[in-house]
Amino acid sequence: MHTTMPIQSTTRYQSRLKHALCALVLHGKTVKLAKLLLPALAIMTMAFGAVTAQAADQKVKIGVAMALFDDVWLTYVRDAMTKWAKQHPDVELTIVDGAQDSAKQQGQVENFLAQGMDAIVILPVDTAATGPMTRAVVKAGKPLVYVNRLPAKLPKGVVYCGSNSIDAGIMNMEELGKAMNGKGNLAILMGVLSQEAAIGRTDGIKKVVKEKFPDIKIVREQTGDWKREQGKTIMENWLASGQEIDGVASNNDEMALGALQAIKAAGKLGKIPVGGTDASPDALESMDKGELNNTVFQDPVAQGEEAVNAAYLLVKKQPDPKLVDDKIWIPYQKVTKENYKSFMK
Repeated sequence: MHTTMPIQSTTRYQSRLKHALCALVLHGKTVKLAKLLLPALAIMTMAFGAVTAQAADQKVKIGVAMALFDDVWLTYVRDAMTKWAKQHPDVELTIVDGAQDSAKQQGQVENFLAQGMDAIVILPVDTAATGPMTRAVVKAGKPLVYVNRLPAKLPKGVVYCGSNSIDAGIMNMEELGKAMNGKGNLAILMGVLSQEAAIGRTDGIKKVVKEKFPDIKIVREQTGDWKREQGKTIMENWLASGQEIDGVASNNDEMALGALQAIKAAGKLGKIPVGGTDASPDALESMDKGELNNTVFQDPVAQGEEAVNAAYLLVKKQPDPKLVDDKIWIPYQKVTKENYKSFMK
């Protein structure tokens, strides 16, 4: 760590030295000494100026482009990044809201490059639309870290920090399949289909159905865009259609909780088990009430902290012990009726 003299202290020191030398000259004392010291003062002033400028430039500037702010789980990610930055006074962190708009997010990344950010972290709106952002950052020679949502075919040196989405679907369906007694009709509530998390989690659900529960039949699949109100509306429509549904596997907790609202209103609570992902506080509270059957813990704090820390270490050219083959994996954890209380804060 470099130690520099505070700017205010440096200024006071320069001022006092200058006044002392001027006093010597005005009183006609040791003029030769003054002639020697005045040039030295000029050199010292330039040196102090260089030191203070260097100190100001030492801040590592990290720009974070979030897919959106208006999301419960992503707020935890953002808060973790902000907390990490407060613990690193040599970091200047800027976080912007993409508002679920891929074009807007691309513009924000371009602005980061124009502003001279030292590293960029992206939680993408659309993992299928990250190519231009990746190319722009790599071309500029800046460290790039993607977090939470994994784009396909990232070039070497671009880091991903997050959890393996298929694992969430597997853990969700393993518990839900037990609650369904290994048989019946399954409906799947999917997230935004352009996002890797929705694809991976759905693949995990289907994998478990195929390999472990051959007597479970998938009868419905629909995207609820990660939103609770969408999950509620879709579930209402499914129930109104007369289609028999024996279990609901949701890609996240918000849609799962919405489905539970519709199930409860239809008087079928306890008859149609629902599983989700994220282990949000609302989901854990629902489990405590005996409503939500299961969920999967995805660690937002670890993802947020490790993503910005990876960017920081890349700028510093320091090793990251958690980085393996350009990936930092934050494991999912299964949340069941037996262990859910350990996840409640």
